[in-house]
Amino acid sequence: MFETETLVNHFLIAMPNLGDPNFFRTVTFVCEHGIEGAMGIVINRPIDLTFREVFSQLGIEADSCARLDDHVYLGGPVQSNRGFVLHEPLGAWESTLAVSPTLGVSTSRDILAAIARNEGPSHCLLALGYAGWGPGQLEKEMAENAWLSGPANPEILFRTPTDARWASAAHLLGVDLANLSGESGHA
Repeated sequence: MFETETLVNHFLIAMPNLGDPNFFRTVTFVCEHGIEGAMGIVINRPIDLTFREVFSQLGIEADSCARLDDHVYLGGPVQSNRGFVLHEPLGAWESTLAVSPTLGVSTSRDILAAIARNEGPSHCLLALGYAGWGPGQLEKEMAENAWLSGPANPEILFRTPTDARWASAAHLLGVDLANLSGESGHA
């Protein structure tokens, strides 16, 4: 599977029957996917924390930052004390994983300092933690119909209201989640 199919730069859309509270009704942006596993950032779980508070905790001067009141997201249950910035354009930050020619995920302080000065990427989402899968784990979950997947869309990632991202991501695939049951039946 890995030689020909990758889920990098795709959305994982939790099916209604996915009972894990970490992923119930979530959309996860896949940043890495290979034989060693997968890593993604949940993009629709805002938490009670803002950029203002993050900048204050890190001692970053941000008085004129346009994003001070933007919410931070819970990116997943792994390393929930570590920050990940999904951003467009890609830029040249100290620690960036290029997910596509235009999208990246950065973990270095320099991107936060640039955002605080209004010199950062034009679109960004700050998350604490990430979602991780071991070798073959995501493929097993996909085979069990826990997730829908489809190409990521920057409009949904950065501009769609948070509470509409789950349904909007599924709609890209022609799926109306309201018509899917959380129960499975038997013939």
